[in-house]
Amino acid sequence: MKAHEIKELLARYGARPSKGLGQHFLIDENVLEHILAAAELSANDTVLEIGPGLGVLTRALAAHAGRVVAVELDARMVAILRERLAGIDNLEIVQGDILQLNPAALVDPAPRYKVVANLPYYITSAVLRHLLEAPRKADLIVVTVQWEVAQRILAQPGDMSLLAVSVQFYGEPALVMRVPAGAFWPPPQVDSAVLKIRVYEEPPVAVSDVRWFFQVVRAGFSQRRKQLKNALAAGLHRDRDEVANALRAAGIDPRRRAETLSLEEWAAVAQALDVRRET
Repeated sequence: MKAHEIKELLARYGARPSKGLGQHFLIDENVLEHILAAAELSANDTVLEIGPGLGVLTRALAAHAGRVVAVELDARMVAILRERLAGIDNLEIVQGDILQLNPAALVDPAPRYKVVANLPYYITSAVLRHLLEAPRKADLIVVTVQWEVAQRILAQPGDMSLLAVSVQFYGEPALVMRVPAGAFWPPPQVDSAVLKIRVYEEPPVAVSDVRWFFQVVRAGFSQRRKQLKNALAAGLHRDRDEVANALRAAGIDPRRRAETLSLEEWAAVAQALDVRRET
């Protein structure tokens, strides 16, 4: 769909793109094809789409997958979707906030599912966390996100962030393509990226208590400019010498900073601090 077609369609319904909802509509067919290819769809797949907007991607997903459940928050877009996509038998349109819904319940009774979404920038981290922490997770997640957010998710030790740890604990992210701002109308102020996250059946590191693991990681990143011993002591309300000893027991120099640690090292730190929590 071209920009002028989107303008005409919105005008016909008396609607405009919502800045508050971060609405930017995809107009680049090449990007659409890359998203579809990354999703690796077959007639056996059930797809959960988040934020279908005007349904450009939705229609393509329905043509390639066995079933599509599209969740849209904006009532105006839902009305347009239901009229434009009427007659597509394998499509279900749900009005609601994905952050308030159980992803697996939306696709029941399908035992497995994939997620495809052009995510509004302002809810990217929250939606990814919601999807990845769900009791029954998707096998594959393909999302369009802000370019800088994609770089944070793909980061390696030395430049890690809480978001990178949170995503990489649950799945393997890979860059599909960089997307210029002009691929959307209205164009956002920055470029985007299509990411593919292949979700693990089990995390790549052994963690006895996932909640404690992330409590430790959050504490470590709470004061990024501080040495790890100081950030963890402050974030966990623990004695600094005790934390330093736990870090040494885990093989970590207490002077290091959070962005330098790998997943394996975070798991070791959480375990060492957990032992001291119990004694």
